[in-house]
Amino acid sequence: MSRFRIGNGYDIHRLVEGRPLILGGVQLEHSLGLDGHSDADVLTHAIMDAMLGALSLGDIGHYFPPTDPQWKGADSLQLLAQVHQLIRDRGWSIGNLDSVVVAEQPKLKPHIAAMRDRLASVLGLEPDQIGIKATTNEKLGPTGREEGICAYAVALLVRD
Repeated sequence: MSRFRIGNGYDIHRLVEGRPLILGGVQLEHSLGLDGHSDADVLTHAIMDAMLGALSLGDIGHYFPPTDPQWKGADSLQLLAQVHQLIRDRGWSIGNLDSVVVAEQPKLKPHIAAMRDRLASVLGLEPDQIGIKATTNEKLGPTGREEGICAYAVALLVRD
């Protein structure tokens, strides 16, 4: 078996009124929030799927199904901690994570350091092991029309 494994993840949620906007465990000021069964943190969800995918463990829907009421309104950072434990229990640790959040609004650059710090704290990593980039979709597609926000992530896992 290889000493390294990589996985990728993706998530998208619709923007709606009356919900908080949470990305990377940080609540941002915005008139709209992401709709979902949990807190709908697309960045954290994409990272979890990347971690699970690296070890062929399925996706977050398998572990935290939206049909299960116990996950209603769940804090995605707590779910991330559980996924991290699954990885650790199998003898793997995170080498690094890299991600991209696609959103027209709000501007994310001022919040990236806080997101990195929150994620690093939960995962026991140094902030420089977590890359977070923000971009727009140049007004194209559902994210470009500000109907939603999506995130892509890649995880490099290293055998302990």
